[in-house]
Amino acid sequence: MTGLYLVALLVSIAGLVVLDVRAKLFLGAAPLRAAVVLVVGVGGFLAWDAAGVGLGIFFEGPSRLLTGIDLAPQIPLEELFFLILLCLSAMEAFTLAQRLLHRRSQVER
Repeated sequence: MTGLYLVALLVSIAGLVVLDVRAKLFLGAAPLRAAVVLVVGVGGFLAWDAAGVGLGIFFEGPSRLLTGIDLAPQIPLEELFFLILLCLSAMEAFTLAQRLLHRRSQVER
């Protein structure tokens, strides 16, 4: 099942984007700002991965679920989409929490 993990990541990202845009959380609220934050976050994590690979901490294990395409030695293509999913879900959760706390404080007044 080569590429199955990538397909699962893409489906998950698509679902998050649909929910985000509908609820105007992160990408839906300020698309340009969100894109910059997402690129910076993913770039930071890719740098972290590269440092971990360079230090021998991270490595790519064998898996039939991966496409076999590497962005760099020991960093599979799927890592990029995993990091997008990670950053996107974190920012959406943060934005949702802010919104809920704001509503709660409005109700308590």
